[in-house]
Amino acid sequence: MPRVVIVGPGPVGLFAALGLARRGLEVVVLDRGDGPVDAPRAAAYHFPVVEVMAELGILDDALAADIRVTVKLGFGNLTRHGLRHTGATWMADAGIALHVPQEILGHQSIETTKGYLHPDHRHLAEAARQANQFLSTAPARRDATRRDGPRL
Repeated sequence: MPRVVIVGPGPVGLFAALGLARRGLEVVVLDRGDGPVDAPRAAAYHFPVVEVMAELGILDDALAADIRVTVKLGFGNLTRHGLRHTGATWMADAGIALHVPQEILGHQSIETTKGYLHPDHRHLAEAARQANQFLSTAPARRDATRRDGPRL
């Protein structure tokens, strides 16, 4: 029987190993870790991977695991990938420099990280309301010679 050795059990390697094993090949997976990883690094499954997961019969289990994680965290309507967007947005809203979530998310490009940000613009609306209120009230004049506006 042919033997296949897969080095590095990332999502692609593990899917390949499962698919090959189901086709009758002996598969050996090598990793520097001591055992299975119970917190996989893949944050999202892109369409080609979803097709493979469906073909291998594991898609429903993976989706159910995502739902369990997000419900446990109190965000049952989100996906695990959506939580990455949420985390990046919260960091940016907290004033954390953008290169930090970029590194955490593993993005090569800062532009990719920017695409993950979904800021809450309510604070901008409140600031505009306060500015409009301030500008719409006539200032009390203490000095008739005082100019309204900045002095140079």
